[in-house]
Amino acid sequence: MGRVKLIISGLSTGQSSGSYTLILSEEQGKRKLPIVIGSFEAQAIAIEIEKIAPFRPMTHDLFVNFCKAFDIIVHEVVIFNLHEGVFHAKLICEQLGEIREIDARTSDAIAIAVRFKCPIFTFSEIMDIAGIDLNDDDELDEYDEDDDIDSEIDIDELMLNSDMDIEVGSEPKKSSATNFSKFSLQQLNDLLEKAIEQEEYSFAVQIRDEINKRTK
Repeated sequence: MGRVKLIISGLSTGQSSGSYTLILSEEQGKRKLPIVIGSFEAQAIAIEIEKIAPFRPMTHDLFVNFCKAFDIIVHEVVIFNLHEGVFHAKLICEQLGEIREIDARTSDAIAIAVRFKCPIFTFSEIMDIAGIDLNDDDELDEYDEDDDIDSEIDIDELMLNSDMDIEVGSEPKKSSATNFSKFSLQQLNDLLEKAIEQEEYSFAVQIRDEINKRTK
């Protein structure tokens, strides 16, 4: 079976509540592999891609720290099977010259891969079955802006009305239900700090991007 190297090209809200769609693209090719993942795993992938440092180690960070403490290296992630619509992955690890394969959920494996900066592979047979051609306009959902934001900042209400939409490797098609333009820079900084304290990292990404736009 021919191996296909994949790169993360997008992460967007899914069709059902609490789900997200991770878009993996062929490094050499046009096909993309969409994988539905949970909100926790999506958040874990997003904060590493966006280089947002949590106050305390998250679960995948703990795994990485554990590996490094015991001289375990994750060389690559392989998505090796697709069974009844579920992708199966494994971590290819090395400790003291011994190679081991560890079974993992695909979402967890990719969250670890981005932390180890190791490659992600699948097989051509899986791409033939599940790979699709997506136009750029189809990759990420768009949302209408909400123009009726109250002047008082309520982070819980804002996060309920907010959607994560991240595209990797190019300018993101940013679309959020929150109209951050109505907030001052100081309010945005306060909101960013509170979002990080509450570990709402996907929401923090949106706030940070708005701050960056204003301070360039």
